Amino acid sequence: MSILSVQNLDVLFNTDDGIITAVENVSFEIKEGEVLGLVGESGSGKSVTAKSLMQLNPSNTIYGEKSSILLKNDTEELDVLSMKSAKDLVVVRGGSISMIFQEPMASFAPAITIGNQMVEQLLIHTSLSKRESSELSVEMLERVGINEPGKRFFQYAFELSGGMRQRAMIAMALSTKPKVLIADEPTTALDVTIQAQVLDLMKDLVSEFGMAILFITHDLGVIAQVADRVSVMYLGRIVESGPVREVLNTPAHPYTKGLLNALPKLDALDDPLTPIPGDIPSPLERPSGCVFHTRCPEAIADRCDASIPSQTEFAHRHTASCFAIENVSEAT
Repeated sequence: MSILSVQNLDVLFNTDDGIITAVENVSFEIKEGEVLGLVGESGSGKSVTAKSLMQLNPSNTIYGEKSSILLKNDTEELDVLSMKSAKDLVVVRGGSISMIFQEPMASFAPAITIGNQMVEQLLIHTSLSKRESSELSVEMLERVGINEPGKRFFQYAFELSGGMRQRAMIAMALSTKPKVLIADEPTTALDVTIQAQVLDLMKDLVSEFGMAILFITHDLGVIAQVADRVSVMYLGRIVESGPVREVLNTPAHPYTKGLLNALPKLDALDDPLTPIPGDIPSPLERPSGCVFHTRCPEAIADRCDASIPSQTEFAHRHTASCFAIENVSEAT
């Protein structure tokens, strides 16, 4: 059963330069105990999609009329986009959905101890007393592998190492026992050793808490380690989705192929990397038709620039939006 269902999500921003489309017709579901990876270059709409799940985008945001975000908690199904006030959204923000950000130093208040911030969140989202909240906070710090949790509880974020701050952020996010955890580039600022430890920790916590995780990154290696399924985004659209092994081993969309070809290969370290040609277009100059056609080596003239390809399923739960794939499917 899906805990989170996102259907036909359109996210636009009303700016001085006009209406900008940041996310277009994005749909996905996440089940209990499942990790969905969301990958793509910077500017592809990953973080905007994630923030939409808690309505954290700025005040100039416009959501599409047909857009739907449904979240199941213990007692009811919540229609997130129908919630209009911050008071209504308290049950979602930090309650049923928690978020881990890329740089915890920018997320923790510098003049408030780690413990006080964790306690404040629990007092808002649970019925625990202050003493019970303090005890649970120390327990969560210990469960994420922080040494001397009682001591760390009284420390400030700047007194902790980068890896320890990220663990503290995870402990804080999990203390309210959310149904969905959003991890937005949670390992980017960490060295390789600490990154591996944090990824192992998150996999263990998925099993222990049974939550769903939306894991956002540009690192396909990280996705291979932690995700069950992956969706590839480009300029606000999901261009390919499927089981992570299927997508990474047999990519179908030219963009996914390009991302994989740009990775260094251990058996050919002297070979030059193969970057995707060109740059991701500005949302102000959004291409017509398939948004990737301006950089695509397989673009079909007078078709890819004129029409939006539909999702084609060519393996179990593995889909991609590409006219070149449709041509192959029709031929076979």
